[in-house]
Amino acid sequence: MTNNDSRMHLDRSAPHTIQVPAHPIWPALNDADKAALRDRVKQLLREQNAVLVAHYYVDGDLQELAEETGGCVADSLEMARFGTTTDADTLVVCGVRFMGETAKILNPEKRVIMPDLDATCSLDEACPADQFSAFCDQHRDRTVVVYANTSAAVKARADWVVTSGIALDIVRHLHERGEKILWAPDRHLGHYVQRTTGADMLLWNGACVVHEEFKSFGLQRLRKLHPDAAVLVHPESPDEVVDQADVVGSTTALIKAVQNLPNKEFIVATDDGIFWKMHQLAPDKKLIAAPTAGEGATCESCAHCPWMAMNALQNLETVLRSGANAIEIDPDTRERAVTSIRRMLDFAAQRQ
Repeated sequence: MTNNDSRMHLDRSAPHTIQVPAHPIWPALNDADKAALRDRVKQLLREQNAVLVAHYYVDGDLQELAEETGGCVADSLEMARFGTTTDADTLVVCGVRFMGETAKILNPEKRVIMPDLDATCSLDEACPADQFSAFCDQHRDRTVVVYANTSAAVKARADWVVTSGIALDIVRHLHERGEKILWAPDRHLGHYVQRTTGADMLLWNGACVVHEEFKSFGLQRLRKLHPDAAVLVHPESPDEVVDQADVVGSTTALIKAVQNLPNKEFIVATDDGIFWKMHQLAPDKKLIAAPTAGEGATCESCAHCPWMAMNALQNLETVLRSGANAIEIDPDTRERAVTSIRRMLDFAAQRQ
């Protein structure tokens, strides 16, 4: 890894205060009630020619249902791709709002609905479009690269959109062309990208409430208890956690690591919703959640995003019956945002 922090510049303004909701408490369902609910949802999906597009961080029941009904369970990059390839008339996005917006930007002719439109993201909330646009105006010499975890309006102001799975390749490409980067909104992911690529990057001061809770000292102690475990870390985590990792990568990369590495135990530093897919693909592996406790911990997230937790079988059925919670994007915003997203998708296709 290149240690070139002299080319990293952090926006020193205070991070935006984020109101983190309590984790929703869904009524427990017995096996018979859950089976009946799943059957009703399947029937509604068939009637409406709809598919579920679910992120790895949502409840395992939703991931399982998406796979059983011809939908998609993936990271945000593959979720974006999937919507453009399906013949379904309706995309039901089980995730957070920026994912629904991205699906609508890429598929304006399709109906895009979500179980809960209040399911947002701390990174999105920390990057208001008006303030971000003014920040970009102050640094017009820089290429604007924004993480997918942003609103449609922020994407519309960007030159490139990236996900964690492709951020290194795109920024390395821009750096090789001699371009200076303005990056938003996650400062931890941005710093990881900067010190890996050596690019000149100015970072917006945002963070994920889940990944920022992982604690270095607690991870050190856990590693001593499990010396043969491989440590898997998402790069939205703080530097001192990333630096202890055996594998740093996107959700997809971490899942592949559990499948492919010979270790029998894994300490996983990302949202624990990912454990469902990891268990499915590698049932013989032991998964250990990285610690969020320790000095300075607030446990706002406790390794599971409260906004992702707003997605459940119960409100999935409700939205399919009501037709509510449709994502709408202003046409001018969509036209500008689709350009930055398409750049990422075209780059990914050329790389493959």
